[in-house]
Amino acid sequence: MPLMVFFGCTMIAFGPSLAMFILTIAKYPLKIILLVVGAFCWLLALLFSALLWLAVVPLKEQLAFSLVFSVIFQEGMRYGLFRMMKNAENGLDDALSEDEKKSISNHKLSYTTGFGFGLMYGLFSIVNVLSQSIGPGSVGIDGHSSNFMLISAFLTSSTILLHTFWNVIVFDALNKQQYYKVITVVCLHMLVSCCSLLNVQQNLAYVSVIVSYIVLIGTTVWAFKAAGGSVVNIKSCL
Repeated sequence: MPLMVFFGCTMIAFGPSLAMFILTIAKYPLKIILLVVGAFCWLLALLFSALLWLAVVPLKEQLAFSLVFSVIFQEGMRYGLFRMMKNAENGLDDALSEDEKKSISNHKLSYTTGFGFGLMYGLFSIVNVLSQSIGPGSVGIDGHSSNFMLISAFLTSSTILLHTFWNVIVFDALNKQQYYKVITVVCLHMLVSCCSLLNVQQNLAYVSVIVSYIVLIGTTVWAFKAAGGSVVNIKSCL
């Protein structure tokens, strides 16, 4: 049974992102490099969050405090990632071949770096949970949700996708100087993250999943439009 939980939660958490990686990134070496760049930026945000957590000793036990500043650092690094890609744009144009330029044209660059950003978040958020799912012990024995691991897996899957689509939206908004969209993304990120605090309450654990997937549906449509998608595109694809 523990192995079934482990593999089930792993597939829920990383199944969609694995499919996206295989279909859209794996065959492009340049995209893999950009994915690593996005992942490294998220690691920097984690480092800054950890340093703040160590520095503010009286609030170490306040998870909400660390969470809020973690979101701020992540969004700050997303902006830093945008500036870095923008500054490197001319150099990339000179160094890349036409096929390589085509592989990261339009919104493909923001999609790829955002995917790396979200994937690294997913790995850090679920690895400890998966390691504990093998046992020994029983989830929920102290009054917490007995479906904690399942909830964590669904949240990880949705947040990886959210970071990918948020990156597309933010890069497009910054290029067009539509800063209200950036603020909206930050607020949505804060909402989804703060709702995860409810996971410790058995009766409220599902609220974070519901909120996360509602935001994901809206964000998916928003990112699709930001990338130039339309109903006509969907019909043409079908």
